[in-house]
Amino acid sequence: MFVDSGKELLTVCSSKNISIWEYTLSEEAKETGLSKENIFNKMKKNLHVMKISAKEGLEKEVFSISGLIGGDSKKLYEYAQKGNTLTGEFMVRAMARAISCSEVNAAMGKIVATPTAGSCGILPSVIISAGEKLNKSEDDLVKAMFTASGLGIIIAKNATLSGAEGGCQAECGSAAAMASGAVVEMMGGTPSMALDAGAVVIKNILGLVCDPIAGLVEVPCAKRNAAGAISALSTADLIMAGVKSRIPFDDAVLAMYRVGKQLPCELRETALGGLATTPTGLKLKKQVLGD
Repeated sequence: MFVDSGKELLTVCSSKNISIWEYTLSEEAKETGLSKENIFNKMKKNLHVMKISAKEGLEKEVFSISGLIGGDSKKLYEYAQKGNTLTGEFMVRAMARAISCSEVNAAMGKIVATPTAGSCGILPSVIISAGEKLNKSEDDLVKAMFTASGLGIIIAKNATLSGAEGGCQAECGSAAAMASGAVVEMMGGTPSMALDAGAVVIKNILGLVCDPIAGLVEVPCAKRNAAGAISALSTADLIMAGVKSRIPFDDAVLAMYRVGKQLPCELRETALGGLATTPTGLKLKKQVLGD
């Protein structure tokens, strides 16, 4: 059985001198009875789906069924190629990939819910972009996905991944935490550093509400995927520079769970508060759903 906490995960990884991705793969093999090679190949198929959804919106304008979002990933990608961005081509391209996945999702395309459909763009954009920047192999990206899965399992065990239960902090927050930890380990960081990355991301997104316009996973969800990707990547650099989190991963996850429980139902995916009930939010709802 997979460990119940980050503290236990660090103990196991330290005692066996293994990484988070190795532990996660090993435990999945024990639980399913499948070979590690079989499981690794299954995860590689997920990566292939991620690559397609992260690329589709860069090459053509993808619009949601409602028409609320679409075409933004292509705009970002073209902007990145001009070479005059403020944050650099790498960061803008990562945002483009994150929004591409969100646009594909809203257009009823095929995505990987990592860990949810609403946050589906964060992990793909972060891992693919970091892997490209660091000249990593496809197998390295798959390993990073197992690292992300390990962190996600612990979050799911001790908090929630659901926007309806814990707000967007539980969806985009968890996805960004998973992605940042995965990149840290991809960069040669220790399991402890990977958990620090996850903790910092969660601390920085505590309290983010889930307030979808017209109840659809489109606005503001797509742009929050872009923001989550940037948070994950910038935090990875923070940790690799030697910065540590004073609040451990387990405490950050606990805080996220408690904050989520304290959020009123209006701010947990009901579209009864936040941006969804602003004048523009209500106008867009009427435009999409009618009277």
